[in-house]
Amino acid sequence: MACFVVTAAFGMVTAALGKRFPRHWHVNWLNTMIFGAVVAFAAEHYINGEIVPWPPFLTAMGSPEATAAMIGEMIGVGIPMTLALVFAWVVMVVFYEKVMAVRAAAG
Repeated sequence: MACFVVTAAFGMVTAALGKRFPRHWHVNWLNTMIFGAVVAFAAEHYINGEIVPWPPFLTAMGSPEATAAMIGEMIGVGIPMTLALVFAWVVMVVFYEKVMAVRAAAG
């Protein structure tokens, strides 16, 4: 329903604060991963009719019961999805920094 909204909100925060992070953290990689996922999931939700081009835009906001289910999905799927993206980014950055350190020591 709207699990990608959590990731999109997190992406807006990291994009806005991107200059405050050290360069070697490669926050641009994280933002690329986040916004790629958001676009993919938004497209998938649009194709399945869960997003419409008129207010309230999310079909799950049509009734209080559906809105409650949507919020539950945002908590149960959106937060873990965002944490998985952050974990993958951390692994990428650590691996990249280790490889670059080995290359610098060898060269």
